Parts: sequence; structure tokens; C-alpha cells
Amino acid sequence: MAGRNGPYGTDRDIRGDFRAEIREFLGTRRAKVTPAQAGLPAYGGERRRVTGLRREEVALLAGISSEYYTRLERGDATGVSESVIEGIAQALQLDEAERIHLLDLLRGAGTTRPPRRRPAQQRVRPAVQRVLDSMTGAPAFILSGRGDILAANTLGRALFSPVYADPVRPPNNARFVFLNPRATEFFREWDKVANDTVAMLRAEAGRDLYDRRLTELIGELSTRSEDFRRRWAAHNVRIHTTGVKLLHHPLVGDLDLPFETFPVGTDPSQFLLTYTAEPASPSQDALNLLASWAVTHDAESTESTETPD
Repeated sequence: MAGRNGPYGTDRDIRGDFRAEIREFLGTRRAKVTPAQAGLPAYGGERRRVTGLRREEVALLAGISSEYYTRLERGDATGVSESVIEGIAQALQLDEAERIHLLDLLRGAGTTRPPRRRPAQQRVRPAVQRVLDSMTGAPAFILSGRGDILAANTLGRALFSPVYADPVRPPNNARFVFLNPRATEFFREWDKVANDTVAMLRAEAGRDLYDRRLTELIGELSTRSEDFRRRWAAHNVRIHTTGVKLLHHPLVGDLDLPFETFPVGTDPSQFLLTYTAEPASPSQDALNLLASWAVTHDAESTESTETPD
């Protein structure tokens, strides 16, 4: 995501950004596939300059000319057919998230749309907030593709109280993961969470390099966190819709919480994240204790803000 005025400048060559992303993404994917994994003889033996596939080997596997693949890897995405994309995806052994990311980048490289103005702050519809508030037994959030927590129910705010401690609004998961020293204690599998966070931001960037807020967030994280910069350079992407999050809450201790994510209406930039616990498990007991604390805490906060008669 390089621009003319530095890595995250305002005078940006957007199409050039997409071409650079294509080049770096395909280059990192080639490096991950060895000739043996692709079913090819390793010509050159110890004299090979690359550990992964050469461009001509990808072209051979994809059924296209070496010259055509080289132009494509350099960002010339004009008129690329579905069959060519599918051939390259198979040659590089791309998973579904990587294939979608490549399609997004190719689509972006072919556009002439100018950068948008700074977008307005995302809002959550009142009906969606009411749905969150009705989910009293499970922490629930509305997140943006950038990792902003746009809305939450009472139990969600209690569960992610360390994230909400950051005065910056809206709270942002990526900023917490990489810039808050408490994150390594809160996320018991911090390294996995860090990898997943960057992979999701990569996927979001592929969908829209014009998102100024996303660009600013990536610039901030790249400037302030070596852990982020190293992961960002790997160009990994991931679709992360379900799993188990291992947390350590400062009030109730360890929780093992399965999670699910769902799209919100037709807006691709917002999704619902919910956590649950296995019935009759220590995590369920801890979640129940946290729910009781959250109700009491909210009541005390309301009383303290009321104007006395």
C-alpha cells in the first residue's frame, strides 16, 4: 500500500498500489510452494535461487505463457479471464480466502476510480443494537472490517473491558492486539490472534485500498509495531468466521469461548461476532460471574451519573 508521498501519503497512485499488492502477493505465494509440492522436478538442484516456484513453473502449471504470467505478476490485470485466474490459483495452491483476495486485487488494478474522501464514521442501525441488547447470555459485538468495535451488548463490553480501556473511539481490536501491552495476557494465544488479525486486515485491504481509515490504521500499526510489520509483509489472508478464543479476563480468569461471525444485512463492511461457552463448563461459570458483575457495574454507573433531586 505504497503512495507517492511515502508509504501512507495522501497523494496516492491507487492503481499502482494495487499492482504492487498483486506483485507482492503472488511472489509470496510462489515462495510457499516447492517444485516437489507442485509435482515438478526441481531443475537446477542446489543452484536454484528460489526455494519456491519460478514464474515459468507457475505459468506451466497454469497453462499460460511465461510472458503472460510475468506481466500479470507485475500488475497488468487487463482482461484476465476466469480460467486464467483459476489456473493460477490451482498452480499456487491458493485456498478460498487467497483466491478471493487475488480476485479483489485484480479487480482493483483494473479500475480508474479515484480515491474517496474520508468516509463518515460507520453507524449501527438501532434495530441491530436492539438485537445485541436482547442477547443477554452471550457477549455480542458489531465489528467493521478494520476491526473497529462499532457496538456491543453489556456482556460484550464487560468481556472486552481491556479493549474498551483505550480512550480512542471506536475501540479497535487490531490496535489493542499490537499496541497494548496487556494484549498478550488477555489473549492466551496471542501469536495466533496476531496472525489472524493481520490476515483479516490484508483481506479487507484487498477489498478496498481506497479506505482511508484502513490505510491510516495500517500506517499507525506499521510505524509503531515491529510484530505487525513482520506479519504484514507476509501477505497472508484468511477468512476467519468460526473458532475458539482463549482469553484471560482480569476479573474472572480464563475463558475458552467458541465464536461465530455473521454478516449484518447487506453491508459487507459490518459483521456480528458472538461468543458462547460450553454448558456446565468452567468457562460458562466464569461468563455467568462476569454477567452478574456487568449488570451491577452498569447499575452503579447509571446511579453515579444521575442528577440528584
